Amino acid sequence: MRQRYSLMYEPLPMLVENSIQIAWDYLERTGELGSPEAASKVLFDTIEMLIRHGERRKILLANKAIDAYKRFRAERHMELVS
Repeated sequence: MRQRYSLMYEPLPMLVENSIQIAWDYLERTGELGSPEAASKVLFDTIEMLIRHGERRKILLANKAIDAYKRFRAERHMELVS
């Protein structure tokens, strides 16, 4: 008899919260956090968009949010320098 395995996902609010926390902790530890307001907005918006597209892997969500925030900071830096 074949056993069926179901993937267990975290409830969406917990998935969002945990993914943001992972990204936040990383950015804080590396000194890349910057403005908490900007960071929270970019991290949340990125994670929300990925979840809406079906992504549920917490570490991938956090990593993509970190990358988005780093791009955001680099773009803002370029605007300030120009």
